[in-house]
Amino acid sequence: MKRLVLLLLIWSLSLCAHAHKPSDSYLTLSVSGENITGQWDIALRDLDFALGLDANGDAEITWGEVKGRHAEIAAYALARLQLSSNGATCPLQATGHLIDDHTDGAYEVLRFTARCNGNIHALQATYRLFFDIDPQHKGLLRLAYAGASTAGVFSPEKAAQTFTLNAPSRTSQFLDYGKEGVWHIWIGFDHILFLLSLLLPAVVFRPPGKPVWEPVPAFRPAFYSVLKIVTAFTVAHSITLSLATLGIVSLPSRWVESTIAASVVIAALNNIFPIFAERRWAMAFAFGLIHGFGFASVLSDLGLPRDALVLALVGFNLGVEVGQLAIVAAFLPVAYAIRASVFYRRVVLIGGSLVIAAIAATWLVERVFDMKLLPF
Repeated sequence: MKRLVLLLLIWSLSLCAHAHKPSDSYLTLSVSGENITGQWDIALRDLDFALGLDANGDAEITWGEVKGRHAEIAAYALARLQLSSNGATCPLQATGHLIDDHTDGAYEVLRFTARCNGNIHALQATYRLFFDIDPQHKGLLRLAYAGASTAGVFSPEKAAQTFTLNAPSRTSQFLDYGKEGVWHIWIGFDHILFLLSLLLPAVVFRPPGKPVWEPVPAFRPAFYSVLKIVTAFTVAHSITLSLATLGIVSLPSRWVESTIAASVVIAALNNIFPIFAERRWAMAFAFGLIHGFGFASVLSDLGLPRDALVLALVGFNLGVEVGQLAIVAAFLPVAYAIRASVFYRRVVLIGGSLVIAAIAATWLVERVFDMKLLPF
C-alpha cells in the first residue's frame, strides 16, 4: 500500500512539467450549398516543433520567419485534413494567412476553401494534424450551417467523423465536450496538484497545542473534509468557467496562469505552515475562482456562438467534475488506509507538499517573468 501511494505521487509529479494549456487547434468550417469556407488556427509553437519555423534558433518566431514558410505550412496542414461529401473528396485550397493571439500564445490563421460535388447534406471530415508527433493533440471544430453551429473534438481515437448538417447531433456534441473536460482535468497538472495539496491533510489532523499530525479516528471525518473541499472548488470554478466562456468576464491569461501557480504554492505550504487550518474549503473556493478561468481557455478560444457554446460549456464542466471525482476516488481510500504510518505523515504529506511547492514556485517564476527554467 505504501508503495502504491509513493508511485501515485511520483507519477503525478513526473507529469507536472506539462502544466500549461495542452496542444489544441481550432478549425472553423462554414458550409453553404456545395462550398466550404474554412479557418484553421494552429499554434506557432506546434508548427515550429513540426516544421522548424525558428530559422535562426533565437527562440523567437517572427512574422518574417512565418511568412517565408506560408506555402509549406499550408501544404503540411491541408495534407492532414480531408473533407468529403456525396462520396467524393472536396479539394482544399489555401486562400490566406494571418497571425492571431490566443490565451496561450500566437497562432497561425490558415484560411482555405473547398468545393464539393453537389450540395452538402452530410460532411465527412478526417483530421490528422500532429497526431503522429503529439498523441495528446486535439482538434476543436466549429461547423456552421444555415445559421446553426455544431461543435466537435478530433483526437487520434476519433480522427474521422461524419456531421449531418440538417440534423446536427447535440448529444454527440455534449458527450465530446464532456470527454474533453475529463481529459483537461487529467492533464491539467497544476489543477491536479492544487487539489492534491488540499486533499493530503484530509486523513490526518493536528490536535490543539501539538505540532504533529495525527490520523483521523474514522473515515467519516475524512470524507466530509474532502466533500467540503471538492464542493467548494467545484462551485467556484464552475462560476468563473461560465462567466469567462460566455464572455462576461475576461482576465489576462498570463495573470491567470501565474495566480494558479501561486495557489499551488500556497496550498502546499499550508500543509507545513498551517494558516487556513481546517478552513481548506475556503482556500479551495477562493483559488477555485481563478482555476475556472484556466479551464475556460479551451472553450473561449474556440469562439463558438452562444447556441452551441452553452451546450459545450455544460458538457465540458460536467466532464471536469467527473475527472476530478475520479482522482478523489483513487486517492482517498489509499490515503485513509495508511494515514497512521510515519511514511504517510512525513514522506507523503510533508515531503510531497515540499516537492509540490518547489515545482509550483518554478512555474510561478516562469509565468510571471515569461521565461523558461525547466528543460522540459
